Amino acid sequence: MVVATFGVQAEQKKTLGDWDVHYIVVNTAFLTPDVAKAYDIVRSKYSALVNVSVLNKQSQQPQRVDVTGTATNLLGSAQQLKFRRVEDGDAIYYLAILSFDNLETFRFNIRLQQGDARQTLKFQQKLYTD
Repeated sequence: MVVATFGVQAEQKKTLGDWDVHYIVVNTAFLTPDVAKAYDIVRSKYSALVNVSVLNKQSQQPQRVDVTGTATNLLGSAQQLKFRRVEDGDAIYYLAILSFDNLETFRFNIRLQQGDARQTLKFQQKLYTD
């Protein structure tokens, strides 16, 4: 489980329509070498892992959704987030890598779609190199 590897930071959750959306953004340097290798992630103090999972609000079953998004810093420079789906047992995660500078703050705008159902996850987070 990818989220369980981050003892330093807590994941967050928002309920959007029929979904509970769990998300976390962490510096990839915090990943253990084994976890980084297992998920094909390059560890660097200047890159962050954006991890999103979508559960049905009622059944708590993982959902297969299309995930796209952007991360925009406070100067307005946007990075397109390229999510890839990872299935780990019964869990489904959507992972993207984001490059950043120390103390850079991003506004995340992540679009989720499953058929006609569409939701947007929005949040802001400051990232650190240490």
